[in-house]
Amino acid sequence: MHKKLYLNFSSVDKFAKINLLLQRNESGVKKHFSFLIVLLIFSGIVSAKTIYVTDHIKFTLRSSPNNRSKIVKMVPSGTPLTILEDNAASGYSKVRTGGVEGYILTRHTLKKPISRWYLDKANKKLETLQTENTRLNEELKALKGNNSSALQSNQSLTQERDSLSRELNELKQTAAEAIQLKHQNNQLLEKRVETERELEQLKLDNQALRDSANQDWFLYGGILSLFGVLMGFILPKLSWRRKTSNWDTF
Repeated sequence: MHKKLYLNFSSVDKFAKINLLLQRNESGVKKHFSFLIVLLIFSGIVSAKTIYVTDHIKFTLRSSPNNRSKIVKMVPSGTPLTILEDNAASGYSKVRTGGVEGYILTRHTLKKPISRWYLDKANKKLETLQTENTRLNEELKALKGNNSSALQSNQSLTQERDSLSRELNELKQTAAEAIQLKHQNNQLLEKRVETERELEQLKLDNQALRDSANQDWFLYGGILSLFGVLMGFILPKLSWRRKTSNWDTF
């Protein structure tokens, strides 16, 4: 099973320093030393600027495990490599990348991605989080707007509820007054019926009294008529007796 390695651009400085020391001669060292002294003298006068070593470095991928063989490809730092062979004696590793095989110095490789890879990954994740944060902020604004609308609607509903409650109380009061009026009306109707009954009874009693009075007058008239008839029989006889007695005296 092939392993993946990553180019180590931090080791380039060491490699460059070694090559530089091998190539320099004594006179060159003195010249550079003098230049450094002059630079230190004027460093207090000239304002120093901070610069950084670039991390965009390309490494050679050679056809053989030595620095004199043909370069088959330039590999940028951070490129994932599939390791095929690892030769500790030569210090080279045989690798494959993008369908090309070659040899690269083992010290230029790492078993885990470089910091820039993590930085790019972190930046991508940060962009994703920022996008998500923007989306959540928009949703929050929308929710706040909906909440504001809901509060206004709630206030409107509360006012409508209070209005309906007042109308209901008024209706209850009106209904109570209507029930009271109906009760009073029923009482008046009962009194009216009772009064009508009493009036009817009085009419009947009055009619009975009239009938009784008529009967009494009829009775009195009959009695008077009978008395008149009797007097009609009695008075002639009394008159005849008086005449007879008068005749007897003569």
